[in-house]
Amino acid sequence: MILYYAPGACSQASHIALVEAGLPYKLVRVGRDKQTEDGRDFWTINPKGYTPALELDDGTILTENLVILAYIAQLTGKLLPEDGLVRWRALEATEFMTTEIHVNFRPFFFNAPQPEKDKARQMLDRRFATIAGQLDDKPFLVSDRMTISDPYLFVMLSWAAMFGIDVPERLSHYLARMRTEPSVAKALAEEGLAAT
Repeated sequence: MILYYAPGACSQASHIALVEAGLPYKLVRVGRDKQTEDGRDFWTINPKGYTPALELDDGTILTENLVILAYIAQLTGKLLPEDGLVRWRALEATEFMTTEIHVNFRPFFFNAPQPEKDKARQMLDRRFATIAGQLDDKPFLVSDRMTISDPYLFVMLSWAAMFGIDVPERLSHYLARMRTEPSVAKALAEEGLAAT
């Protein structure tokens, strides 16, 4: 499999999941100019123009983090129980992050006017408070084992730190602990990012 990624982008969630699941993969970096590191036009690989994209061994391309994360879990039997409430809570949390948290970072990435950033920051405060309410004594978001929701939450919290967005203390501790997970540390190293 080939994961098309951009360092520190949301594709990092899929990267962490590949490592955690123990699947063999190759990384191909995609630049802001939409050129791959091996000289291809990324638009021809993923007409949506953004990462992640996962190329399967038969050449099929999967896009969208939730789909790629669920595919990795289904393929390996890791990161998402086959049945039970934990499965649905992991999918629920991942979808919430995809639709309600991820989208609110757009004003920060595209240097929108301050009023737009302020509105997004307020929304992120509420959304992160919701996620923090799901954490209790478990080491991971919805279970005592890593699920597909954890790599995605790690990326969202990393972005919050990058843009100076305060999160509840419980999430700050979670972020620090996730950085020590071997799969997270390996993904960060492979993307050329220091685990700080």
